[in-house]
Amino acid sequence: MQTSLPQSLLNTRVGQHADQILRSCVHCGFCTATCPTYQLLGDELDSPRGRIYLIKQFLEGEPVSRLSMRHLDRCLTCRACESTCPSGVQYAQLLDIGRELMEKTVQRPTWQRIWRRSLSWLFPHPKRFAWLLKTGQWLRPVFPTVLKRKVPVRQTVSARVSGTHRRKMLILEGCVQSVATPATNAAAARVLDRLGISLISPAGQGCCGAVDQHLARPESARAFMRRNIDAWWPHIEQGIDSIIVSASGCGVLVKEYGHLLENDARYADKAARVSRLARDLSEVIAAEDLSALQINSDLAIAYQAPCTLQHGQNLPGSVEQILSRLGFRLTQVMDSHLCCGSAGTYSILQAKMSAQLLHNKLQNLLAGDPEMIVTANVGCQLHLQSATDVPVKHWIELLAD
Repeated sequence: MQTSLPQSLLNTRVGQHADQILRSCVHCGFCTATCPTYQLLGDELDSPRGRIYLIKQFLEGEPVSRLSMRHLDRCLTCRACESTCPSGVQYAQLLDIGRELMEKTVQRPTWQRIWRRSLSWLFPHPKRFAWLLKTGQWLRPVFPTVLKRKVPVRQTVSARVSGTHRRKMLILEGCVQSVATPATNAAAARVLDRLGISLISPAGQGCCGAVDQHLARPESARAFMRRNIDAWWPHIEQGIDSIIVSASGCGVLVKEYGHLLENDARYADKAARVSRLARDLSEVIAAEDLSALQINSDLAIAYQAPCTLQHGQNLPGSVEQILSRLGFRLTQVMDSHLCCGSAGTYSILQAKMSAQLLHNKLQNLLAGDPEMIVTANVGCQLHLQSATDVPVKHWIELLAD
């Protein structure tokens, strides 16, 4: 694709990177076939190709409006387009650049600014979110059915195992996951303990930064990244094997710390080291001898593959292979490459389209009459459970149970 970005922008690293990404796009349109929003709306501007053109025109100095911003807002950042792009276009990175610069150019309506800032104030902070969640759980019995389904049921979690093994790994507790689905990391600790691995949860870590990154608040996101690096670094220097992330949405961002902090003189090298050490939980489990778990189940499972795992981390089939090795019967799920509509804060900010995607996803997941639905991301787990009575769990809970 030919570009004509102004020299003032090309003199910056951001401008150079954006220009490089734009030039790699051959405008073939393969991305439209796997884009969830294009499939729903049929609007070229709500496809990756269309959004790339919008960002190109914006960076070249063309006027933009709230309508332009709306098309970018509608993107789930699911990265299905990246999985099908023959040219390797780094679409998500270009989208981040476009959103960040457009946020500084176009003023949102007041209610949108307040709403987005409220989400940024709440979700990355476990104590704040815990207060809201506990209040909702306490009032849950009196809520109408629609609202009741959106409040996660309180999980009872036993004490975290603390076995001491030669192999040691860090685990990101996350923000929402640590409060809404604490059973996930507790289960991971039990399973890894049986495989001879000790999990360490460093004090001082917190949100990975994904919420603010996708709300076009990059400086706030980087502050979370630096905080985590500071919390992890003493353990990294002591030689821990890996940094495990059990929420695939967080895992994508942690693996990109090196890129996102590459211009930070103090943290660039540390961030790159963190990205090299980051592993999705499935990567760790898949490399182990699973006979130690003594599992051989024929439970019928529908697996929902999070976009952040199959597209963002390029790990398609990783969880499915583990479950198959252990005897679980995986039901066939049509259109497994499509997003469930959770996508972080998307289910709140784009509720109508998110609901459509959720409906379509559940139809496909339930078609095989599974006894349980499992996934690899907290957002997907909560989103799916809000619209079905079939139990939805993180896949590691199956192995722990």
